[in-house]
Amino acid sequence: MSKYAYWLSRVEGMSSNRIARIRMVCGTAEEIYGLTEKELEKISGLREKDIHALTESRRTWNLEQEWGMLQESGMNFVSLEDAWYPKKLEQIVNAPYALYYRGHLPDDKKKSVAIVGARTRSAYGSQIAGQLAKSLAQAGVEVISGMAYGIDTDGHKGALDGGGQTFAVLGCGADVCYPKSNAYLYEKIQKEGGILSEFAPKTQPLPAYFPQRNRIIAGLSDYTVVIEARLKSGSLITADYAVEQGREVYALPGRVTDALSQGCNALIQQGAGVITSVEEFLGELHLDTGNTVSQTNFHKLLLEKDEVLVYALFDLRPIGLGTMVEKSPFGLAELLDILERLEQKGFIKETIPNFYVKTI
Repeated sequence: MSKYAYWLSRVEGMSSNRIARIRMVCGTAEEIYGLTEKELEKISGLREKDIHALTESRRTWNLEQEWGMLQESGMNFVSLEDAWYPKKLEQIVNAPYALYYRGHLPDDKKKSVAIVGARTRSAYGSQIAGQLAKSLAQAGVEVISGMAYGIDTDGHKGALDGGGQTFAVLGCGADVCYPKSNAYLYEKIQKEGGILSEFAPKTQPLPAYFPQRNRIIAGLSDYTVVIEARLKSGSLITADYAVEQGREVYALPGRVTDALSQGCNALIQQGAGVITSVEEFLGELHLDTGNTVSQTNFHKLLLEKDEVLVYALFDLRPIGLGTMVEKSPFGLAELLDILERLEQKGFIKETIPNFYVKTI
């Protein structure tokens, strides 16, 4: 029963790894709860401090009261002993024994993609993360991330804009909104997906908790996409976990001179898939891109001939005015007029002076 699993997950010093070892010998949480101290002492491989922690917790823990308080708080709970525990996560090494969540759990039958990346990202990275998440959501894919500043936030917002479901895995209790500036997003995700954590309610965020939660982000996802990352970053930890778990990793390439692109370029060098366009990535996932592509083609019908010629110069990377002058058949004054029209129609935007990216 869940109340026994909840008790076991709250025993002091019991990591998911340790609980897994104890369960291999002792059985379910309910069976462990029913063992006397003498019976625990007879079990081979059970450490003295484990026995002490279990017996002391059982003595002080009011099973019914604690379980009732958790339910009254509106927090949901699932353990590896429950049939509705996420199957993708169940398959990984050191799967969390228990998850606390608000909203609901990811659907095992749906494809899922983790979108992670730098907290301090560029306008380009922000745009691509949002665009990719929106297209994935429109194709029925669940978007997983960590609700941190930057790319995580862009991914969640993009999925919500696409009318899809998104799930945030936190490095604190699921009842703690971190960062606080994402309060609106925190509430919105609960209604359109779920907020998940392996940490008990009211647990405050600590640096050591975030690498732990990254294995869960990767574990819940069929694919992990890294959008901008420095060489030493939490996003690369997530990618490493994904590789260890046998999941596919993709990265957005960038200029070799950009620190934010060094992590992604390193992943590609190591064999990660390359994000060259949203449509192509959706195609690799064998998703129906009909809605996205037809919508894009419909928008292009609104362009004049000269606008089409200039718009064709754009790809995922920002392009400078000087490059466009070289590659287009138009002079500077005429080109500036066309760019202004494209910007007014919402096809491009200026990220920094004289550098533009496409938005559709």
